[in-house]
Amino acid sequence: LLIYLFVSLPCLWRSGGIFNWKNFKGGEIMGSLENKKVVVGEITEKMKESKSFIVTDYRGLNVAQVTKLRSELSKAGVEYKVLKNTLMTIAANDMGLEGIQDYFKGPTAVAFGVEDAVAPAQVLSKFAKEFEALEIKAGVLEGKLITVDEIKALADLPSREVLLAKLANVMQSPIAGMANVLQGPIRKLGYALVEVQKVKGQEAYY
Repeated sequence: LLIYLFVSLPCLWRSGGIFNWKNFKGGEIMGSLENKKVVVGEITEKMKESKSFIVTDYRGLNVAQVTKLRSELSKAGVEYKVLKNTLMTIAANDMGLEGIQDYFKGPTAVAFGVEDAVAPAQVLSKFAKEFEALEIKAGVLEGKLITVDEIKALADLPSREVLLAKLANVMQSPIAGMANVLQGPIRKLGYALVEVQKVKGQEAYY
């Protein structure tokens, strides 16, 4: 028996059998901690990239409703992720955020607005009117905590596309006005040149 164990144990060790490090509780904890660090890093990076993000509780929504919400947010360029409260808290602390940690309770899903700060508030507010089971808890705008009332006010603001369109119109208006202003003197100069040509023609005739 001793000879059998002496020969077999090294083989079991090399093959990752009963002595595989991951089968030990300590190994599993180490692997779990490493995975958590990676996820926290990803959440922190997403928070940094986002102009705003909003914390929601999706309890009461069925699968079809959650799918619809994800689709509408995606169309608006918003990412919607279900995240663990403990990991969100760690990431928020790493970011130096204040107050938002109090809202990481219960099932938590977060809408990240990377391109447009207004889009998450607009889509979620509209969806919550149709499906009251969706609870909007709080959010962060440019690193500052915003309440539900502030999120509703944010939702009433024009979207990024609308603002850009208005800006384009404002920029075009002075250009059009300048063109009209310049056209007057140009027309007058043209008339003056024609009159000069007429006078020269008459002088040449005489």
